[in-house]
Amino acid sequence: MKAISIRQPWAWLILNAGKDIENRTWSTNIRGRVLIHAAKGMTLQEHEDASEFAWRARKILTAHPQALDRGGIVGSVEIIDCVSHSDSPWFVGPYGFVLARPEILPFRSFKGVLGFFDVPDDLLSAEAS
Repeated sequence: MKAISIRQPWAWLILNAGKDIENRTWSTNIRGRVLIHAAKGMTLQEHEDASEFAWRARKILTAHPQALDRGGIVGSVEIIDCVSHSDSPWFVGPYGFVLARPEILPFRSFKGVLGFFDVPDDLLSAEAS
């Protein structure tokens, strides 16, 4: 299954707080369900900046930095479009992947890469230890 790596707390906002756009500098033709990989890296400043943005966009408080899973698969979402303009308060462009129907999944450690990447199906079907 395809996955995309997203830094925290943005991945958490997609899965828990209605963030319906994932901003990128590149467009995609990929549609359908993809896995959300929470990137391993996140500075406290990045968390503060994202939290401030979330508060301005939707009056949402993000999870505490230590409560955020990182370095693995945390959920899935459907990509239903890729746009260069949106009225969503989450859109900053230049491209936005329009997201729908997020699902939280049990955390599975997995190394991410830039862009879309493949995750073996057996990783998702394995029972958490």
